[in-house]
Amino acid sequence: GRLNGMRQLLLFASVLCLPLLGQLPGFPIPIEAPVETLEKTPIFGTTVVSTTGLVGQIYFVANDTGQLPNFKKLKPKGTIYTTRLNIPPRSFTEGFPGLTDRFEWFAIQYTARFWVAKAGNYEFALLSDDGSKLHIDGKEVIDNDGQHPPRVEWGTAKLSEGAHRIQVSYFQGPRTTIALVLAVAKPHQFWRIFDTNEFLPPPEKFDEWTAAGVADEAARKKKN
Repeated sequence: GRLNGMRQLLLFASVLCLPLLGQLPGFPIPIEAPVETLEKTPIFGTTVVSTTGLVGQIYFVANDTGQLPNFKKLKPKGTIYTTRLNIPPRSFTEGFPGLTDRFEWFAIQYTARFWVAKAGNYEFALLSDDGSKLHIDGKEVIDNDGQHPPRVEWGTAKLSEGAHRIQVSYFQGPRTTIALVLAVAKPHQFWRIFDTNEFLPPPEKFDEWTAAGVADEAARKKKN
């Protein structure tokens, strides 16, 4: 099944490292993250370039947007980088320092490469406020689109050993609550936050992997 019982759900909540648990439909996580946690955690990413993590491109959307936009028709307003998406429900008014002060009516499309060491069925969970979608190797795995309060959806991807591509699309509608958490359960393992640092290739392939990341970054900058 998609879930391995309440034990896995509770462990999924625990990987957020948040002491106070609130109840959202189907997903026991805090309604608001503690202030001390928020101060230590970058929100959607930083402007420090990474060639092995998630690359997020920020877009503006119209004030009546009710679902994810067609990103191909939009021009990015800036780029951010992160290795994980772990933003529990919280208030967001700070915008993107150094890029834009926009804190509502925006979208982000994250892309990355990741390496699977063991083939099998990988469970994914995507919580967001507002809409989001997860694609792996161009195939939709989770559809959590639309304007809505924090909500989680699950999906499964059968992955072979080797390199894969991941895409997480997200948009924020009206102010000010946001949320974006991507978690994964590897075959026969418990839930944890998806982190690209845990999905790197073996040492003998790392130089090739890094070079491909540099080439991807150069192509992205040329396109923009």
